Amino acid sequence: MPKPDRSLAAAYDLAAEHYAALAVDVPRALDQLRRVSISLHCWQGDDVAWFENMGQSLGGGLAVTGNYPGKARTPDELRADLEKAYSLIPGKHRLNLQAFYAETNGKRVDRNALAP
Repeated sequence: MPKPDRSLAAAYDLAAEHYAALAVDVPRALDQLRRVSISLHCWQGDDVAWFENMGQSLGGGLAVTGNYPGKARTPDELRADLEKAYSLIPGKHRLNLQAFYAETNGKRVDRNALAP
């Protein structure tokens, strides 16, 4: 892992000091977190906009905005966001990936026709 710059290290030290005042041992907490496996859902990276029908509006009664600043707009951006998140969260994790994230080169493919 690359060495953090001084401002990041200083921010970490300050945060650890504040947590210590609340009786939280930050290094110990991070060590415990390394042993916890989480499952991240793919829709957390793009606000359920999917890539199946890129450029079309959301439908089907979804209660989402799909327009928050910085959301992934392409599969490559979602993968980059996931890689960044995983690099910042200690431990090994899983991704819950659903069929509507299939990359089909812009062609309509029925979900029952999808294969690994």
